[in-house]
Amino acid sequence: MSTSVWRWLLSPWTSWRAWQLARASQGNLSFDAAWRRTRLERHPDDMPYQHHGHVAAHNEIEDPRAKQQR
Repeated sequence: MSTSVWRWLLSPWTSWRAWQLARASQGNLSFDAAWRRTRLERHPDDMPYQHHGHVAAHNEIEDPRAKQQR
């Protein structure tokens, strides 16, 4: 199973909010980056996981909040 499917199954509220955020960004923010941002809004103790594994795609802007928190 893909990471996105696991996220939808294990954390549906976070996934729903991330989907809305990614959609509102009109392609500038991936679902993965939106999910991490949304997750941190409700669970700030997950900050160490924010930096693990996210690299912006070619046409994607990086999550500006992640830069501020580093």
